Amino acid sequence: MDEKDRTIIAILQKDGRAKLSEIAKQVGITVMGVKKRVEKLYKSKIIKSKALVNTRKLNIMTAIILMELKNAKSLEKIIKKFEKCPRIIKFFVTTGRFNLFALVFAEDYHSLESISLEKCSLRNQEGVMRFEFYPIQEIHYDPFLDIKVTPNKNRDIAPCGVYCGTCNRYKDYRCLGCPATKFYRGNL
Repeated sequence: MDEKDRTIIAILQKDGRAKLSEIAKQVGITVMGVKKRVEKLYKSKIIKSKALVNTRKLNIMTAIILMELKNAKSLEKIIKKFEKCPRIIKFFVTTGRFNLFALVFAEDYHSLESISLEKCSLRNQEGVMRFEFYPIQEIHYDPFLDIKVTPNKNRDIAPCGVYCGTCNRYKDYRCLGCPATKFYRGNL
């Protein structure tokens, strides 16, 4: 990557829909030159484009979960089990006492609390030795996050294998349910 590639990336980070002609003016190369560089950046998987969701506009709550897992096998098992969970934005494998962090979201406090308490929670997984849950009060700089939006809510069973229909918190309207299932009551 050279200075021109970095400039193109910076422009696209501000506006992923910037026109090639606008980028070309700012970078000082031809439109065709920008097009080739952008294609090369995509092809080499240095950049990718996707729609991010504005957490402020949708009143989405987020939290960071810290977990100390028993061993690497437990860590891998949890990451695999929750790979398609729409409520988990990202997992971070770390070193130190807590070896797995999760960034999660919910549309209300009760659903956020369910992520830390219920059968579908990370806390209840085999191999979790210690668990801390930190609701995030403010996100600075940019409220857009990579939240998985599931268009078809026709599943009975959540991607993690849990059935929301038998959950007491769901029945008592203290959880909106899994956004990937037909039980979901939220707006995503």
